Amino acid sequence: MANLNKCMAVAGILAVGWLIYLLMPILTPFVAGALIAYLSDPLADRLEALGLKRQNAVIVVFAVIVLVIGLVLLLIIPMLEEQISRFIDNLPAYTRWFKTSVVPWVQKHLGVRIKFVDLEQVAGVLSGHWQQAGGVATTVLSSLSHSGAVVISWLMNLVLIPVVIFYLLRDWDDIVARVHDLLPRRWAPVVVILAEESDEVLSAVFRGQFAVMAALGTIYSIGLWLAGLDLALLIGMFSGLISFIPYAGSISGVVAASIAALAQFGDLWSVVPVLAVFGVGQMLEGVWLTPWLIGNKIGLHPVAVIFAVLAGGQLFGFLGVLLALPVASVIMVMIRHIHGFYKMSDLYGGDSSEGNSGQFG
Repeated sequence: MANLNKCMAVAGILAVGWLIYLLMPILTPFVAGALIAYLSDPLADRLEALGLKRQNAVIVVFAVIVLVIGLVLLLIIPMLEEQISRFIDNLPAYTRWFKTSVVPWVQKHLGVRIKFVDLEQVAGVLSGHWQQAGGVATTVLSSLSHSGAVVISWLMNLVLIPVVIFYLLRDWDDIVARVHDLLPRRWAPVVVILAEESDEVLSAVFRGQFAVMAALGTIYSIGLWLAGLDLALLIGMFSGLISFIPYAGSISGVVAASIAALAQFGDLWSVVPVLAVFGVGQMLEGVWLTPWLIGNKIGLHPVAVIFAVLAGGQLFGFLGVLLALPVASVIMVMIRHIHGFYKMSDLYGGDSSEGNSGQFG
């Protein structure tokens, strides 16, 4: 009977996983809403502890979320759109600089002959299409207008996300209590320990890592702006947003900003401020940002992070990339405890004094 119960449990988990995989196309608003609700729950709990009723606390938090998203859309998006337009307008100049400065140097000093397509023509086509589209908002609306189904799906997602956020945030504690009440009593202590450790790790991943990404994006953008770079916000924010992949943000940022600086100023010394900006950003991340905001709670090796991001993207697309790090972190919590049980098992040959780091309670 025990083996039958275990088989049924495994089969149930596999069935749920397969169902989630099949429902991936419609899960985006629910995942986004649940994520924002999870991140906002501590703030609602604090307001509730100060004397507000749960629903009033949720309304305050919800208003703050709407305000923050509105400010980002009103302030950051137009600035990014302006810099993308400037980048596309300057593409012909960048390609001419590449052909007249970089290619001759490479051929002279490295003896490598470079053959490539007419980048000026490609740049001209991109610039023409962007100007014709009229920017990000017009491009999105134009693409959506070609399909009524896409418009309906987009609007449903847009409406569903705040609805999911509000109701999940309002009932979050009740949902957690009900799930705990449904657990088999024999498994409840183990599940509670795993859930608490997973919550600690997820808090570090979501709140800590997102804060690090935002801080680095701000540092890079301000630093490149002080260095006089036209594309400071675009390169800085992009580098910050992909900094959750080890070294990807700094390396891509240095390369992109160095090329932009050389193309804009035409002087090798213009790269020095770029290197200084990213050097300061990396120093602040290692010495202050990561230890303060994340600490050692995630515990993932850089290679594991890269593999998780690539695997998530391969299996589930963009949503998989976003969820790769938190899922991998929770899996690491499970593996640590499995490792502890293995070290204590007869298969390993240890005794009860070994493997204490992964035991429950």
